[in-house]
Amino acid sequence: MQPIPEVSLPKKEGDQGQELGDQVNLGVCVTIHGHFYQPPRENPYLNEIERQPSAAPCHNWNERIYHECYRPNAFARVLNDQGEIIGIINNFEYLSFNIGPTLMAWLERYDTQVYQRIIEADRKSCQRLGGHGNAIAQVYNHTIMPLANERDKYTQIRWGKADFKSRFGRDPEGMWLAETAIDYPTVESLINEGIKFTILAPSQAQTCRPIATEDNPDPEWYDVEDSTIDPTRPYRCFIADGRYLDIFFYDGPISSDMGFSDALSSSYHLGDRLAHAIHGDQRPHQLISVATDGETFGHHKGGTEKTLAYAFLREFPDRGWQITNFSHYLSQHPPTWEVQLKPVTAWSCSHGVGRWQEDCGCASGGGWHQKWRRPLRDALNHLRDRLVEIYETQGYEMFQDPWKARDEYVEIINNRSWHTVDRFLNRHQTHPLEPSEQIEALRLLEMQRHALLMFTSCGWFFEEISRPEGTQILRYASRAIELAREVTGQDLETTFVDRLAQAPSNVDIFETGAGVYDKNVMTAQVSLEQVVAHFAISSLFNSYPTSHKGLSMTREQSSPSDKDFSLYCYWIEQQDYQLQRMGSLTLAVGEINLTSEVTREGGHFVFALLHLGGWDFHCCVQPFSNRRSYLSIKETLFHALQQASAANVILGMAEWFGDQTFNLDDLFAEDRLRIMTLLTQETLTRVDQLYTQVYRDNYGVLRAFHRDNMPPPAELQVAANMALSQRCFSLLNALKPENFALPEGLSLLLELEAIAKEAESLHCHLTIPDGQEILERLTLLGFWEVLENNDPASLNHHLERLERLIDLSCRLQVGLCLTRCQELYFSYLHNKIIPRCFGISTSALNGSEEADPLESEETSSQMTLDLPQSRRLLRLGQTLAIDVSVWLERLE
Repeated sequence: MQPIPEVSLPKKEGDQGQELGDQVNLGVCVTIHGHFYQPPRENPYLNEIERQPSAAPCHNWNERIYHECYRPNAFARVLNDQGEIIGIINNFEYLSFNIGPTLMAWLERYDTQVYQRIIEADRKSCQRLGGHGNAIAQVYNHTIMPLANERDKYTQIRWGKADFKSRFGRDPEGMWLAETAIDYPTVESLINEGIKFTILAPSQAQTCRPIATEDNPDPEWYDVEDSTIDPTRPYRCFIADGRYLDIFFYDGPISSDMGFSDALSSSYHLGDRLAHAIHGDQRPHQLISVATDGETFGHHKGGTEKTLAYAFLREFPDRGWQITNFSHYLSQHPPTWEVQLKPVTAWSCSHGVGRWQEDCGCASGGGWHQKWRRPLRDALNHLRDRLVEIYETQGYEMFQDPWKARDEYVEIINNRSWHTVDRFLNRHQTHPLEPSEQIEALRLLEMQRHALLMFTSCGWFFEEISRPEGTQILRYASRAIELAREVTGQDLETTFVDRLAQAPSNVDIFETGAGVYDKNVMTAQVSLEQVVAHFAISSLFNSYPTSHKGLSMTREQSSPSDKDFSLYCYWIEQQDYQLQRMGSLTLAVGEINLTSEVTREGGHFVFALLHLGGWDFHCCVQPFSNRRSYLSIKETLFHALQQASAANVILGMAEWFGDQTFNLDDLFAEDRLRIMTLLTQETLTRVDQLYTQVYRDNYGVLRAFHRDNMPPPAELQVAANMALSQRCFSLLNALKPENFALPEGLSLLLELEAIAKEAESLHCHLTIPDGQEILERLTLLGFWEVLENNDPASLNHHLERLERLIDLSCRLQVGLCLTRCQELYFSYLHNKIIPRCFGISTSALNGSEEADPLESEETSSQMTLDLPQSRRLLRLGQTLAIDVSVWLERLE
């Protein structure tokens, strides 16, 4: 795919505004900051986010917000008055932003293109603003810094810095604090770690004054505790030893209106709101800065990423404002005022940081109490301190400096390859560690990682402890407790749960935090035996070793052996596997080595699985003891199977494995849903056949009802809907990218068009599983083939097929999301489509007097299209809501 070109809107006659990239300082600078963050949602045992039904139709909330916010901002549309696209820009190139490290890690895995657009945006802003990029760092997992102990403060900052540098290739100048929570120990920690500035709410300032000079050595302090500090200038916050942290205070009212009112209703309205914040006192320079959750732009307020895009490209430059970021402004205009902060504050709590430790009254609604906050905080603080004791006692036996090892552990979190872990351990170990000691060392570090994650601020932010956010931090605590027990044998869980019992829940089914722990946390714990059982049951429906839904890393990245493959965050080496079927019974017996890619712990296991048909699975797992016993297990169980006796097989399994068994309910949720769907497919097929038969038998009756404009019997209409939907589903699944351009694909397309006509005549409402995804994928392929085609003779064929496919999608009532097609088409519009339609080079199109000979050669090789072809190609742009009107007019 060609890069999407930079966009510059044509200036209106008499327009005096500056171009976006101009560095002329007109006195007014504007910075809009977006705090992009999602709480870590991964299952602590699998390192994967499991399905979240509340995020439907998406798999999880990260994915849903990605579609509503992260990608739309990376490819932000600029629209004209008719709602047509006249530009696509990367908002991150002009938006000051921080993105939480855990969210960036997820984005890197989920969509490399968007991830790279964010990295590229920071690089381009560095080039535009004298080496000062738009991105700033964030404390690692959004912990409330004033409530963290000193060591945790430093680790949060160091992990945030290290993660930032590993992605953006530079040290961060600024750092965003979770909920902008700050106190003077936090200020000192930031200074000690080389952070130059942070961003706070105006309500967090106590007093301010001009910085002392020779002419005015003792300026008067001004009281600004009622949020009256002037946010148009930076301030210097000194600590006792004379060192300082610079602070920007965002404009509170406008920032609030962006998040909770109508400030983003249009670019013009946003510009007017910002204009009211400009001081008219002839000061030579001032900064109008606002800050809000980045997810506001598209997720909380749908479509407002377009408001930003037009503001960056037209509205702000037209007003003569320079778009900058905090670090660039600071480099040009160092503080001339100093500030003293209130003792302990955060933007989202009017009681200091009470929202994260007590029933202060700050919550998200619901009318419930938050009496659970203090006991939850106390329980986690007590657990943290016990984990510190264990870490220090055990850690000094393995690490030269356990706390330095923890601070640098972030490099493993971001890359768990075998080589990276070995290099890390070699650097920090007190002596060459044996494999068992390596496991203990990694368990200790993971224990500390989860001890940090369990303080993620979201766990206290809302109204109830049993919400997903509260449950998630308790799961991190549970995993830390388990790791501590594996290292030392100590039971920290009993005391922890006793303390949680003092945290009253608002939900009767839980009663207290102990009930939440029992019902929501312990049920989510995963043992190595359960991983083996998951492998065994899913092996009946997977072709191992192959790629798997739960794969977290490629073999080249992480596997210690060519025989291994990954299942979520576990390596599996299959030593033996035998499967036999007898009637409705299926028996599988196997031997595997299992290793955690996180801690390297694992085991050598054998399993036996009996599938009795349907949803009935009976699986047993035990550690491998010796070869003779394993062979005896296989002989006993397969002999019983030959007798077609499920009872004898189960008795044999009990004799060898004991009473513990696993079934379908013990599978991880993702595969359980997939297998349940497969197991119900036979039933659904029979139901589809019945509907199809009813439809065929009564087709004439249905036609008569609709011909006479009479409502048909509901049962017959449902049969028609289901029968035609199933036929569409089957044909769409047969229409593959590889046969799309072949006669076979054309035949399938004809059949689908016939079904669409039939459905229209019978007023059917079609429901086609995966229909949207399939048609979007084929439509994008169709656009790519049209745009890459350099042969006018075959272009008509590609155009016709694509036009028919788009028309078919409309007739099948499948609402296509054509954003990827828009981006593809727009990236080709000026570089290829217009030159081919008009026989001119890109340089000539852009008004350049000297043509590039290489470009001219390329243009001639593409060949100019005839008038009908040009018209059809441009009208495809109209189909995508891209403004090509000026070019269509030139064709007429």
